[in-house]
Order: sequence, then structure tokens, then C-alpha cells
Amino acid sequence: MKDIKFSPPDITQKEIDEVIDTLKSGWITTGPKTKLFENKIAEYCGTQRAVCLNSNTAGLELILRILGIGEDDEVIVPAYTYTASASVVNHVGAKIVFIDCAKDSYEMDYENLSKYITNKTKAIIAVDLAGIPADYEKIYEIVNNHKENFIANNDMQKRIGRIAVIADGAHSFGAKYKGVNTGNLADFTSFSFHAVKNLTTAEGGAVTWKNIEGIENDYIYNQFMLWSLHGQNKDALAKSKSNGWEYDIKIPGYKCNMTDIMAAIGLVQLERYPDLLARRKCIIEMYNKAFKDLNVQLLNHFTDEVSSSGHLYLLRLIGKNEIERNEIICKLAESGIPTNVHYKPLPMMTAYKSMGFNIEDFPNAYNMYKNEITLPLHTLLTDEEVEYIIQGVKKYN
Repeated sequence: MKDIKFSPPDITQKEIDEVIDTLKSGWITTGPKTKLFENKIAEYCGTQRAVCLNSNTAGLELILRILGIGEDDEVIVPAYTYTASASVVNHVGAKIVFIDCAKDSYEMDYENLSKYITNKTKAIIAVDLAGIPADYEKIYEIVNNHKENFIANNDMQKRIGRIAVIADGAHSFGAKYKGVNTGNLADFTSFSFHAVKNLTTAEGGAVTWKNIEGIENDYIYNQFMLWSLHGQNKDALAKSKSNGWEYDIKIPGYKCNMTDIMAAIGLVQLERYPDLLARRKCIIEMYNKAFKDLNVQLLNHFTDEVSSSGHLYLLRLIGKNEIERNEIICKLAESGIPTNVHYKPLPMMTAYKSMGFNIEDFPNAYNMYKNEITLPLHTLLTDEEVEYIIQGVKKYN
């Protein structure tokens, strides 16, 4: 029996050497390597600026803060996602408005999205599940149709002039839609570089954004700097300059900056990223070929319009219920094949049930969840291990 890992980090000697170089440099917090990593991310995504933080979750919350979203505002979030997509809305005091999936889809029900929009709606958080970009063209079409009813509460919202479109791109760094990289599709995009992600900095994340007419990118970048470093108007690098000790606290901010140690890992990972993406695509193609005749529903990671980052391999076991799905998960585990479920819809979770949400109001999300399993998909898998996983799935399906 094999002992396959579900999602280990792919770390080579190059990353280790870069971290050692950082440790020896005497600069281990936010500094030159973090700034370089930000520039590299912006270049990769096709945006003018990027900001590195300690998580995707921090990125999402700071986006809401910078947009001035809070009490009496509403933010639409898919019910089928991880808690980070929704918890940040609660953190800023706004109202979470969950939307169900479309039938037989993991994506939100775009056809009914307009029904959830009110004059209190300030943002829609779309989720690039498994690394596949959401349909941002459709979302923009809908929010532009609601421009006349949009009520802006501040200058940033006035400049955007409509409901803001935010991408939870935790899974989708490196994905493309019609040749455009994620990070440059939504108004704001927040990425994750957590240990299990395609590109890792151990913990970490980054935010990119599209140009907003009348708002300087430097202003937006500095707002992220303020919110992520206690509201302090100078980071440690700036304070280290000659006579640069004095600083001011502009707002009571947070502490969620990225360190140079984390950025050092990310810089090497970014260099290796084309090969990492190619290997993920290869594994997806192996799975797809093996499962095409099974009674399962596969995600379409690659089309003429979409190129996924290939972060997760979701498999729906058609005709199975929640109990049967869980039994198969146990049998695969006994064979040394770890699996997961992405995701248990948020209205099923205690925190959100206590807010009054009921999964019965989200039948499509539940139907997607009840027979979904997620197979190992990472760049340390050998072809032999992939074939072993395939045979295990065929045996128990």
C-alpha cells in the first residue's frame, strides 16, 4: 500500500538557499525581497501594482476596508466556498448575502444574481474555485446594469461608480480567461500563497487591482501599507534610512505584512511556476482520460477561453449521497489515498447557521457538496502514484 500525500509543498534547494541568503542578509521582515516580489507579481498578472500580505484572508478584508464597506452595507458571496470569502464581510460589520450555485455547477447562479442586489450592495466576492476563473464578464454585465441604483458612500466608491467586483483568487494564481491573467480580471483580486497552494510562501498572499480612474495606484498601495502595518506611515525599511525614525499612526490598523523570508520562497517559486503549472495540467489530463467513462462529473479546467491554475481536482460521484461519498473517502484512505471535500457549503457551518442561514435555502450548493471528493493534485506526485489513485477511484466508484 502506498502512502500518498494530499498537498505537500514543493520546495527545492533553490528556495532553501534563498531563505538562507535572506537570513544572512540581516533583513528578515518586510524589506527589499518583499518589494521585489510585489513587482514580480504585478508584472506576472499584468497590473501596475501589487501588495504582499500574510494571507489571502487579510487581503480580502483590507480590500473591503479600503473600499469603505461596513455597517449597513451588503456583500454578495457564494454559499459554496471556504469561510475566508465570507468571514471578512462579517469582520467589517457588513451583511453577508449568500447566493446559491447554479444547478450542477460550483459557480454562483449568475442568472439569479440580480435578485440579490439591493441599493445596499457594495461588492460581490466571486470565487475562482479549483483555479478556474469565475465568469467576470457576466458579473460586470450585471453590476453595470445596476449602476443607476448604486449609492456610493465615499470617493473610492464614487470613482468605481458601481458595485465593486472582488475576486477571491486563493486558488487561481496563474489562471487565465481569454488570455488575461487572474489578478487583472476583477477590480481587486486577493491571492493565497499558503503552504498547500500552487505557489507557496508558507503563509502569505497578495492583492492586485485594476486601474481606477481618478485614483492613483500609489494611493491604493499606501492604503494597503497603512492597514497592514498598524496604520503606521513608514515600514521598517523606510524607518531604517538616515534620520528616518519618526513616523505617524494614521489609522488604528492591523499587522498582516509579508516578511522577506516568505518573499524569498515566493521569488524562487515564481521562477519555477511555469513548470509547476505544466505538471499540474499533465496530472489533470491523466485523471480526465481515466475517468471520462465513469459515472462522474469532471471540472473543465482547460477550454478555448479558460486556462485554469489547476489547483484542485474535484470529482462528483453521480448518484451517490453524502453517506456513500464518505464511505468511499474512508476506503480510499485505507488504501493510502488521501482525499478531501471542497467545500462543505457555509450555511451548513455552525458560525453561519447561528447567523440564520439554512442549507435548505441553497439546494444546488448542497447537491454539489453531497457527492464531491477532491483527489490529490500536486507537483510531487509521480505518474505511478497518479495511476494508483486512478485505480483506487475506479475500484470504489
